[in-house]
Amino acid sequence: MEMQEVKGQHSEIELAEVNGTSEEGAVNKGEEDRAGGGAQEKPEPPKPTNCWETPRNTSAVGPVYLAWWLPISLWLCDPSSFSKPAVPLDPMEYNPSKSSYHPVQDACWGHGQRVPYLAVARTFERIEEVSARLKNIETLSNLFRSVIALSPSDILPCIYLCLNRLGPAYKGLELGIGETILMKAVAQATGRQLDQIKAEAQEKGDLGLVAESSRSNQRTMFTPPKLSAAGVFSKLQEIARMTGSALVRLALSDLARSLGGKLRIGLAEQSVLSAIAHAVSLTPPGQGFPPEVLDAGQGKSAEARKAWLEEQTQILKQTFCELPSYDIIVPILLEHGVESLPQHCKITPGIPLKPMLAQPTKGIGEVLKRFEEAAFTCEYKYDGERAQIHILENGDVHIYSRNQEDNTSKYPDIISRIPKVKKGSVRSCILDAEAVAWDPEKRQIQPFQVLTTRKRKDVEAAEIKVQVCLYAFDILYLNGESLVKEPFSRRRQLLHESFVETEGELMFATSMDTCSLDEISEFLDQSIKDSCEGLMVKTLEVDATYEIAKRSHKWLKLKKDYLEGVGDTLDLVVIGAYLGKGKRVGIYGGFLLACYDEESEEYQSICKVGSVGSSHRAGSLQDHVLEKPRPYYRWDSSTEPNHWLAAVQVWEVKCADLSISPVHKAAIGLVDEEKGISLRFPRFLRVRDDKKPEEATTSSQVAELYRQQQQIQNQQPAEKAEEEDFY
Repeated sequence: MEMQEVKGQHSEIELAEVNGTSEEGAVNKGEEDRAGGGAQEKPEPPKPTNCWETPRNTSAVGPVYLAWWLPISLWLCDPSSFSKPAVPLDPMEYNPSKSSYHPVQDACWGHGQRVPYLAVARTFERIEEVSARLKNIETLSNLFRSVIALSPSDILPCIYLCLNRLGPAYKGLELGIGETILMKAVAQATGRQLDQIKAEAQEKGDLGLVAESSRSNQRTMFTPPKLSAAGVFSKLQEIARMTGSALVRLALSDLARSLGGKLRIGLAEQSVLSAIAHAVSLTPPGQGFPPEVLDAGQGKSAEARKAWLEEQTQILKQTFCELPSYDIIVPILLEHGVESLPQHCKITPGIPLKPMLAQPTKGIGEVLKRFEEAAFTCEYKYDGERAQIHILENGDVHIYSRNQEDNTSKYPDIISRIPKVKKGSVRSCILDAEAVAWDPEKRQIQPFQVLTTRKRKDVEAAEIKVQVCLYAFDILYLNGESLVKEPFSRRRQLLHESFVETEGELMFATSMDTCSLDEISEFLDQSIKDSCEGLMVKTLEVDATYEIAKRSHKWLKLKKDYLEGVGDTLDLVVIGAYLGKGKRVGIYGGFLLACYDEESEEYQSICKVGSVGSSHRAGSLQDHVLEKPRPYYRWDSSTEPNHWLAAVQVWEVKCADLSISPVHKAAIGLVDEEKGISLRFPRFLRVRDDKKPEEATTSSQVAELYRQQQQIQNQQPAEKAEEEDFY
């Protein structure tokens, strides 16, 4: 947007500023009056402040969340949503973390008004300052309670802003704006040189901080508009839908105000769900105004209140597992409350579920011991990509990844074959399967690396060079009926009755029902010969339901290399990097990795890993360099890296074994009160693009892997570990 256009559109505002009646002038005048030195002839009424306004001192709020809403353009904001609250509250004092929070009196906006974006920003700031999960849940729930009481229609945008999302994962709506474009936007919007912006971004490690400092040094020609949470969210969605030149043109003036998709304050989705459940339970929606019930837990003992909120939270979390869509759940919450969710929200084709995952095991003996009282089956564990197939009543077919991303356009070949392989009795269903690279000439499975060479999106059937076979191993929904509560034996039977095997197109997972150690051993060897990773062992009748979004002991995975060391590889988050020396100058020579602790929602250091290949030169991780570690990183000063990195990338790592560590913080307090656990001889295997940082190996899993080690089980003393063992 050209500056001349802005001047032309806002001449009245500029005239007001020239005449000394701008917001800044009014504020200064008010200060003079309070000091007794202002003109007395024409006293002006005091101007109420509110948290729609972008404060002059943005450093007090947290620049990453204010997102540098520069005054060059008003395009991002919807003027119809701007209004001033009747109550003159100071937005800079809004504090949703205060004790005995009152959802109406302590809010910084009025009933029926849009939720100010600054209220959300202040909440983020409070959460980032504190590492205690329960306190952060309380803080966020207080914001939500105010939204429910004052502006219930804004609760959904506020939830998505807290999750740093623009919609459900399966809709694929992301900003995806590169930092280069954002830097150009900051440069043009603030009148600074691009080289200056780049240099400062490299120094500070956060483009939000650069934009904030650029903004604070810039004089404005008119008062910036007041931003609402709903208005910001709506415009971010609009930006995300743009493509090509339209996006670039817009970015040069407006996108410097976006969050850049990098809001990371240590707030996990499970905490957001807890906060929603607490808010709806404590301050029930639909009461009218003023609400009669502001705290439904009042009068309960502390223990009873805690148990009640946990029960409400569990209902919401279970519902979200079966129907992971805030777009659907939130309106039902507002109308019916938490306890009615199970009656209104059920598994629905077209809305992907998070898959059930298996626990690793170190040997066949452990399998037999764990399942000694239950019948079980062994299936081939295929080395491909998890594929959840949804067949809708209207005949549409959708394919989703393990992260609920829509992969439909990636597999047009699978889509086209579904009508041929399903029987006529199937009207709608959800399949759990694995898409595996297939060689039609040799009629055999190909390695996973071959599958990764396929295009990720918008694949044309005629251009496909890597064929895939779909190996179906479970059915979760059939003809309007959820099957997740059915035992696996029943689900497997329905799967086989509903589809027809066709070689190279759709096959059922090769399986064998047995409890013989020798037969399992032979079957494991055969799976390796057939180009599989190993076996999946599943209970058939007892405790054999499908546990959505859980890593369950009802499913065990057994790989050949499990018998040679640690029972499983670990998926760890990169949080730091060490500069290389000698031949490694110019590249990172090592990395600090961490596991994820679900309870504290922090990343705990677990090991250093050495060279991982030329694909991770210093420049490739430059966008993720931080000026200082996040408050939710837990580490020891002796392991401090040269560069801290944002927790955005997950790596699969193999190790010889695990050991108690006085330095690393993984699983601290779970095995040893004061010491953590570290990996000996860790080795990088691959980047896990299919996993989010919050889906990394957890501290409790690390502790369990440690306990499962044979030397621990047999109480044998471990060899003394040298420091380099952990590198």
